[in-house]
Amino acid sequence: MRVLGVDPGLTRCGVGVVEGVAGRPLTMIGVGVVRTPADAELGHRLVAVEQGIEAWLDEHRPEFVAVERVFSQHNVRTVMGTAQASAVAMLCAARRGIPVALHTPSEVKAAVTGSGRADKAQVGAMVTRLLRLSAPPRPADAADALALAICHIWRAPAQNRLQQAVALHSAQATKGRTA
Repeated sequence: MRVLGVDPGLTRCGVGVVEGVAGRPLTMIGVGVVRTPADAELGHRLVAVEQGIEAWLDEHRPEFVAVERVFSQHNVRTVMGTAQASAVAMLCAARRGIPVALHTPSEVKAAVTGSGRADKAQVGAMVTRLLRLSAPPRPADAADALALAICHIWRAPAQNRLQQAVALHSAQATKGRTA
């Protein structure tokens, strides 16, 4: 499975591609940051994020896109920019028919470090170890994007089984009502 992780942001949007399956060593395919100037008009910044993500989709051809779920922060301006960049990433994937998964920061931290309260340094250290890198990816947005991709690879099998069980249950319930 090849996953593009996206840590959304208007100034720095982290992107990272990881390949592998749960229970096996994972491989980093690429990592980077899509940057936009803080003083640019919002519309131009969103177009730049879109072009950056489209370039990553073209180059790496992921099967899934994992995006950090936007959560409420104290700074409304920051959360709005994050939400807008997140929407751009989801739009780019949807346009190509690539499934999108949203993961909360605490889910990602728990999956990668074992603690949903891990700090950025701990996430970076575990990403470095799990992907057998010589140094943590910089900036932290890049490491967070890789962590999102790792989280999705590890969580996807369980999520798929759960979705299949729910679908089967719904089908059986519908069949029981029509009999």
